[in-house]
Amino acid sequence: MPLASLLCLVVAISDGDTLTARCGTPGAYQQVKVRIAAIDAPESRQAYGQKSRQNLARLCFKQRATLQPVDEDSYGRTVANVRCGGTDVATAQVRAGLAWVYTPYATGHPHLAPLQQQARSHGTGLWSQPRPLAPWDYRHRRSQRNQR
Repeated sequence: MPLASLLCLVVAISDGDTLTARCGTPGAYQQVKVRIAAIDAPESRQAYGQKSRQNLARLCFKQRATLQPVDEDSYGRTVANVRCGGTDVATAQVRAGLAWVYTPYATGHPHLAPLQQQARSHGTGLWSQPRPLAPWDYRHRRSQRNQR
């Protein structure tokens, strides 16, 4: 059963798929660290990582947001569907070629795969690279390098 929607103000952008929002009512605000559901954006030091973060900031920073929590991740972040100014943020990031569809967690978002394919076929954003590296592969390579 989905949790109740939260009306919030976005107060910080960490990267292309993570933000911090202030939710609640005056005197009872709560800071919520949010991982946007169904997408995985390039890491900050990865190609297109900063562009992805900047696009999310353009969409959401200091904007009202509606969060529909769906889960909590292993880092304690709320995983949520996010709308800023009426725009579905996952859709916007994928359409701009600034995030990958995170397939294992995108079951409720069938519209994202065709948008990713369209961005890829048009060479939009990260898809302009000859062989873009998925963020999960980038993290795996870094963790292997750090274990040596």
